[in-house]
Amino acid sequence: MIPSTRRDFLKDVGRGMLVAGIGTAVASDLGFSTAFADRGPESLPLGAHEALVELIRSTPPEKLQPILISKLKAGEVDNKRLIQAAALANAEAFGGTDYVGYHTAMAMLPALGIAQQLPAERQALPVLKVIYRNSAQCQSHGGASKATLMALHAAEHSAEGDIGLKIREACRNSDLKNAEDLFGNMRSATPQEMFNALQPAVQDDINVHRFVFAHRTYGLIGLLGKEYAHTLLRQSVRQMVDFEVQHKRHNNPDNPIRALLPKLLDQYKLVGKTPGKKELSDAAVDELATTVYNGPPAKSADAVAAALADGVDMEQVGEAISLASNMLCLRQGSGDKQWRTHGDSAGVHSSDATNAFRNMARNTDPKHGICGLIVAAYHSASHNPFKTDTYPLEDHRKSIKATDAAGLLAECEDAVKANDQGRASAAIQIYGEKGFAVDGVFQTLIKYTISEDGRLHGEKFFHTVGEEYKATRPSLRWRQ
Repeated sequence: MIPSTRRDFLKDVGRGMLVAGIGTAVASDLGFSTAFADRGPESLPLGAHEALVELIRSTPPEKLQPILISKLKAGEVDNKRLIQAAALANAEAFGGTDYVGYHTAMAMLPALGIAQQLPAERQALPVLKVIYRNSAQCQSHGGASKATLMALHAAEHSAEGDIGLKIREACRNSDLKNAEDLFGNMRSATPQEMFNALQPAVQDDINVHRFVFAHRTYGLIGLLGKEYAHTLLRQSVRQMVDFEVQHKRHNNPDNPIRALLPKLLDQYKLVGKTPGKKELSDAAVDELATTVYNGPPAKSADAVAAALADGVDMEQVGEAISLASNMLCLRQGSGDKQWRTHGDSAGVHSSDATNAFRNMARNTDPKHGICGLIVAAYHSASHNPFKTDTYPLEDHRKSIKATDAAGLLAECEDAVKANDQGRASAAIQIYGEKGFAVDGVFQTLIKYTISEDGRLHGEKFFHTVGEEYKATRPSLRWRQ
């Protein structure tokens, strides 16, 4: 007697009859928004995720959490299904144009990754945390009654020529309809073809969010399936147009990367170049990383373009840029009065951006990978380098008394609780030098990402560090 989805139920009896029959208080407790109405033909197709998406979008977070916990305990859903539905709820509610909304979307896959590193009885914690944040922002945005991303109808014109360049031009012109129409022509394309088409626009500025959001939304395709690829990647198109609108509203000049990138491609004859496989020594990677770190941005971009022209493997060029971004973390000491290494600091933003570009280079055509790494170097160097020495300093190292693995991790944890970044980094550096297992570090620090950090960067930066540690050569990886 119970319909299969809330949509079917609402079609049969209507919203008013439901509320009248069970009362507004009970309806609210069950997660039904009094503003909710039939989705209609303009709504996004959500398939089997529809009921859970509607629950997440229409329910206040303090009421949603116990409902989801009961569903998890009953085996009706698992963490993967919750993140799938939350990602679609986020896409429908915000469409890539809400600041907190797209930060929350960027944290979803990392939260699921963190869950998989926890004991079974605690795996729901990071997932519920990010869904709480998502639900709260949905409610502040109007709940289920207000959707930003709607169904996209057939494009009104063909897209002959290089569609990626056309999308970039539409974004530059703040022309949302044209940009969406152009991308709409790609609904039958493969996810990788869609992602390739976004790259010229993604690389057209140095706003960290356009890099990381594009990378994370592409990653969500692997979780939800290729049938949702166009819906997920549309968000990046809309975000980039919105960025351009804000850019023009504040009368900001075009970022110099727009003129520099084609100049470097021409200067180093990189257009159409097949990437090389040349390997760099540890010292050479460190030298390139230092060059990128010191800047200025144009010089850093030039150094990377020259390395790629010389046939250096893109993975090793990306490794050097990652280490440059890492320097922004390790040299940003507590003596800096403007920033410390937390939240949206230079090092966190730069590391996340470089990680995104390295992943995009692995998942797009080589021409886009080459351009992306040049932009990544420019972006990393756009943060003024800190003049302080790299953590841990010698005084930090001398403060560490333990020599065994458990003792070093305990000293690190004590330093974290004391907000002492220097002593914490010293404990971990010594731990690594002694050859102890890296899993101990992640298991020590993971709890603080979940329980202590309610901001918008914790999950994805934890994920970034894990990936970059694995992708960095053994002699240098403990810097990560």
